[in-house]
Amino acid sequence: MAIFEGDITGLAMAAAAVIGFAAFATAWAEKEIGSAAVGAMAENDKIFGKALILMVIPETIIIFGFLIALLLWTKI
Repeated sequence: MAIFEGDITGLAMAAAAVIGFAAFATAWAEKEIGSAAVGAMAENDKIFGKALILMVIPETIIIFGFLIALLLWTKI
């Protein structure tokens, strides 16, 4: 017995909510990390590589959001 029997409206809304919340969380995390990284690089420009890696890490949030939306859409 499926959660959404025959009606894909609920699945579409759930997938859209997952993408929206994941995008919001990614943007918030990048804002926080980015402002801290720019402030730290203003004092010491040798930490550019570390700051760049820390800026890339929040992108995994949206990748996981896309994966969950895909799983919802394919009903796995």
